[in-house]
Formats: sequence, structure tokens, C-alpha cells
Amino acid sequence: MNTIYRALSDPTRRKILKLLREGDMTAGEIARHFEISKPSLSKHFHILQSANLIQGDKAGRQITYHLNLSVLEESILALIDLFKLKEEQ
Repeated sequence: MNTIYRALSDPTRRKILKLLREGDMTAGEIARHFEISKPSLSKHFHILQSANLIQGDKAGRQITYHLNLSVLEESILALIDLFKLKEEQ
């Protein structure tokens, strides 16, 4: 879970997730929404993939990313449960 929360802690990565909520996008399509270098954006993709929040499908030289909603939903529910436990104590 720490890997997921670390991935969600960055505003750039949260924006990537928000963009992908609208539908699958290529790395180039996502890059148009940012003013950062491609290597920096690639690092964000890697962190999100390591947390299993997104998946990339490579076709030739192009990578299309999509959300892994089940992992995202599970992490949000776990976070909500954490706060519920604190309220009950």
C-alpha cells in the first residue's frame, strides 16, 4: 500500500490518473498536458506502473496507458477504512 500512496502523493501523477479516467491515452497524448521533459514524465509513468495503478500496452514504438481501476478503488477503500478505525476508537 505504501507504494500506492507514494504514487498518489505527487500532483503530476494525480493529474495523469485524472486524464486516464477519461479514457486510454498514449504517452504523447498525456505529454501534451504537461510542461516537463519526456524522461521526467517517463519516471512518473514508471512509478504509477510500479504501484499497479496504470498499465501500458506497447504497439511498435507507441505506448497506450490505461487505469487499473480495481487497484485504485482498493487503495481508496483501504484509506477510508483507516480513518474509520481512528474514528471508532
